[in-house]
Amino acid sequence: MYTGYELLWLFLVYSFLGWVLETAAAAVKQKRFVNRGVINGPFCIIYGVTAVLMCIGLHEVTGVWLFLGSVIYSASLEWIAGHLIEKYYHERWWDYSKYPLNLDGYICAPMALLWGVLGFICIRWGNVFLIGIYGLVPEFLCKILIWALLAGLFLDALASYMLITGKSGRLDRWEEADSRFANVAARLGKWISGQIEKRIHSAYQAIEQLEWEEAHGTFAEGCGFYKVVLLFFVGAFLGDITETLFCRITTGVWMSRSSVVWGPFSIVWGLAIALVTAMLYKYRNRSDRFLFFAGTFLGGAYEYFCSVFTEMMFGTVFWDYSEIPFNLGGRINLLYCFFWGFAALVWFKGCYPFISSHIEKLPVLFGKIFTWALILFMCCNITVSCMALLRYGQRQEAMAASDGWQVWMDERFDDARMERIYPNAIMVE
Repeated sequence: MYTGYELLWLFLVYSFLGWVLETAAAAVKQKRFVNRGVINGPFCIIYGVTAVLMCIGLHEVTGVWLFLGSVIYSASLEWIAGHLIEKYYHERWWDYSKYPLNLDGYICAPMALLWGVLGFICIRWGNVFLIGIYGLVPEFLCKILIWALLAGLFLDALASYMLITGKSGRLDRWEEADSRFANVAARLGKWISGQIEKRIHSAYQAIEQLEWEEAHGTFAEGCGFYKVVLLFFVGAFLGDITETLFCRITTGVWMSRSSVVWGPFSIVWGLAIALVTAMLYKYRNRSDRFLFFAGTFLGGAYEYFCSVFTEMMFGTVFWDYSEIPFNLGGRINLLYCFFWGFAALVWFKGCYPFISSHIEKLPVLFGKIFTWALILFMCCNITVSCMALLRYGQRQEAMAASDGWQVWMDERFDDARMERIYPNAIMVE
């Protein structure tokens, strides 16, 4: 288990090492130095994000499970990054179309196996070495260094994105201004934008301009922000109902399966539906076998990560499959992984077309207001639920209420109510 600062340290180090790896590979291929970072600084953020997610989700597993987990997490992140770049930059920055067993040219079997090997090495040995280095530096200096690097990285990424996408300001207006400073700033901004764009295009030889079409007149057409958010709420509700009925059939009792204190919503299911729709939307018409296996692998990796994350955040185990055959640490099991696969198949072939068509029938203005109202409600719901779980854990340790929020939680979410909402929750150290 890692502290927050240790994870930030690993994120920065692996982002830098990823930049070194990408730049060195490009230099060997093109016979000259090429900066492979998306931003100006020496960081490839996708490497840092992937490393941190694997550190959280795979720190308990070893051997072949660690390798397979690294393959799934790294390939998923690379696939997501490729499509995000396509969506926001309207370009393709790498292409594996010539490699065997590729998906959209963004991931392929040979590269996924390579990332699996690198992930295995990093989790198995690399983290121990890097955390050892972190421990040699005084804690105060480490925190200052980490926050300084994060601030610089954030500003660099924001500036690069705004310049490349033309959102840095109205440069034409600056040029028309009488102020000499405005003219200098406009020219400097154009020069920086041009340099960044040239560097990115020279670094990625496989860039191809993609056609970009925007939908007009229909609310949440395609698979945009509003569609995904509303599908999250639909999935959270349907997931809670499904699990409640499943528990009734298998155990003979009605049992709450909600993730939050207000309403029948399963956050795990809601996020799963939103993520699988966003990731597999382009493949919704593919074969049943493809959707089943994609749902099986992605669902298993997702459920394992959620189990680890919630235990780290709340000190609570919300499900335990230790008594079910073919389980991994009690967090996932083969049967339920297959269930994720069937769920993905049923969702895309049966539920999604019906639900999507009804969402798109909403009036545009009403749909937007309704969506943001639901977002506000769920943010409050999750915040109160986190506070209630935190206070529930404190009461298990006989910690008296000393602050106002603790008293408020004790009055409205006592042990009896929390046990009704979370009947399977097990507090752990």
